[in-house]
Amino acid sequence: MNPAGHPEATARRGLELTPFRGLRYDPDRVGSLAAVTSPPYDVVVRPDGLLHLESADPHNIVRLILPQAATPEARNDQAAQTLRRWRAEGILTTDPEPGLYVYEQRDGEGMLQRGIIGALRVSDPSEQVVLPHEDVMPHIVADRAALMRATSANLEPLLLTYRGDGPTTATTTLVERTAEQPPLLSTTTEDGFCHRLWSVTDPDDLARVRTELAGHQALIADGHHRWATYRTLRAEHPSPSPWDHGLVLLIDTARYPLRVRAIHRLLHGLPVRDAVAALENHFRVRRLETPLPESLAALAKAAEAGNAFLLAGDGSFHLVDRPDPDLLARTVPADRPEAWRTLDATVLHATLLAQVWHVPDDSAAHVSYIHDTAATVEKAERDGGTAVLMHPVREEVVRDLARQGVTMPRKSTSFGPKPASGLVLRTLDP
Repeated sequence: MNPAGHPEATARRGLELTPFRGLRYDPDRVGSLAAVTSPPYDVVVRPDGLLHLESADPHNIVRLILPQAATPEARNDQAAQTLRRWRAEGILTTDPEPGLYVYEQRDGEGMLQRGIIGALRVSDPSEQVVLPHEDVMPHIVADRAALMRATSANLEPLLLTYRGDGPTTATTTLVERTAEQPPLLSTTTEDGFCHRLWSVTDPDDLARVRTELAGHQALIADGHHRWATYRTLRAEHPSPSPWDHGLVLLIDTARYPLRVRAIHRLLHGLPVRDAVAALENHFRVRRLETPLPESLAALAKAAEAGNAFLLAGDGSFHLVDRPDPDLLARTVPADRPEAWRTLDATVLHATLLAQVWHVPDDSAAHVSYIHDTAATVEKAERDGGTAVLMHPVREEVVRDLARQGVTMPRKSTSFGPKPASGLVLRTLDP
């Protein structure tokens, strides 16, 4: 089977993307569309970024994807009530016709990404239609499932990638042709990205896309926990039901390659001095007296030769590399492909966290996962913890492991740019 998503000679069900009636903000009822959007729930840096988004507009989508209350039940009830109120007040309105949505992101540095948003049939791993590449944490899946049950909605799309057959494919042709028309919405968020959205409702266009995508499979680029949530909720509802499908953004990376970035770790309760001391005789550690950009460049150089990490939190940076081969042989599971055994995330979790630092990696009380590099360093310095800055994994490594059915350690990669949350939602109630 081709991991890039090309058709096979044997018959199987591939991607099944279904039109839906999108739920969208009425631009006349909010301050601005940019002010009601948010990064995906797991990218929001808390509490600073959360408070910033909540204050941007009283109707910011973060009040639905990250509701704030004393208990999980109260948070989910609050999100459900907020969603019902916004719909009743016309803050959010349902589009008149079901369709697929062409979505474009563009920044000021020449980056352009286009894809198509729809309701994708939720499939089992055995079908190898949607390929995960990372492990998930059950408590996050349970949390997202409880929120989706309460709101009866897909509040933000997952990011999936597939490999088209060139610029003349039906889906790519439709996306490019649609992007030449006036959009349903256009807004520029404070990070400098311009977002545009179009609706595609023509039955012939929809049929061509459905036929073509049926010959492809997709890689989960971002949203492993939400995909696992979709599977959990589908199993709870007798089929056929709206829960048979979940909201996704599909990007043809043959046309629009994604960026792959690292997700960093913040270790709570482990000061940098203790983290560094524990590495003696296990890794080489060098203190760097250089700013963050130069220190990251040193990390990238060291990563060319093998596993490397950058520790921060005490006002300077510590480059960690050259692990003891005997230590790796004792701590890294040997029943996986070499590409998995040599991942930085594998060595971090199996060796450093589990054996050297004795930090449990399955609880937010011990480890936080943060996408923004500077924010990770700042929080470590403020809280007295240790920031572990990671170097990105190459996309071809991710795809190769996914094709083999081997999942990477949780939060190993950050594909992007990610879709903004709040541009289009999908409701599952009648």
